[in-house]
Amino acid sequence: MFSKIFPKIHAEGYKFLVISGIITIVFYSLSDFLGLIGLVLTVWVYYFFRDPDRVIIENDNYLVSPADGEIIKVEEVNGPKELGLENKKFKKISVFMNVFDCHVNRSPCSGKLEEILYKPGKFLNASLDKASEDNERNYYKIKDINNDDVIVVQIAGLIARRIVCESNKSQDLKQGDRIGMIRFGSRADIYYENYEPLVKVGQRAISGETLLAKK
Repeated sequence: MFSKIFPKIHAEGYKFLVISGIITIVFYSLSDFLGLIGLVLTVWVYYFFRDPDRVIIENDNYLVSPADGEIIKVEEVNGPKELGLENKKFKKISVFMNVFDCHVNRSPCSGKLEEILYKPGKFLNASLDKASEDNERNYYKIKDINNDDVIVVQIAGLIARRIVCESNKSQDLKQGDRIGMIRFGSRADIYYENYEPLVKVGQRAISGETLLAKK
């Protein structure tokens, strides 16, 4: 019960928590009202960097969501040209994370992490179509146990200013493993083949738990 109310936080959050705590103390020294604002800020920082444990289905017939947030796209597209897959058809699901969502990203499937590719870019609103080509982003190309390509793309947003990668090339991933996070509002795209989508636009997703697609 305690861990649900006060989940652990991601390592990236500690320095921000210290900074917001110092700001709160300074604000309180000036006035109670400013101190209250600082306290609210500190609570939000803690909440933003939360990293709760998730119940993973551990079933290779499904893809789980790589991110918390709202499903904003379910479509068929060409693969990412950055990975040389522009001539290959994929289905794609986009999950938009607002500043109140948990921003720790997870692997949608078990498999081998064949490639990690970082691309610098702009910081446009992550919900825009062009964000997938113009914004700062990080690609994870996973070969699942069925030898299908599954690609997760972390896309920085309007407020986000850092993509954190916590995985290594050639790493063996289990479904639901943490692969990284994005700070302060962003989006995650998942490209996949030979699965059928189970979600619709407007639906909310929970990282590691929501079933996005099925074999």
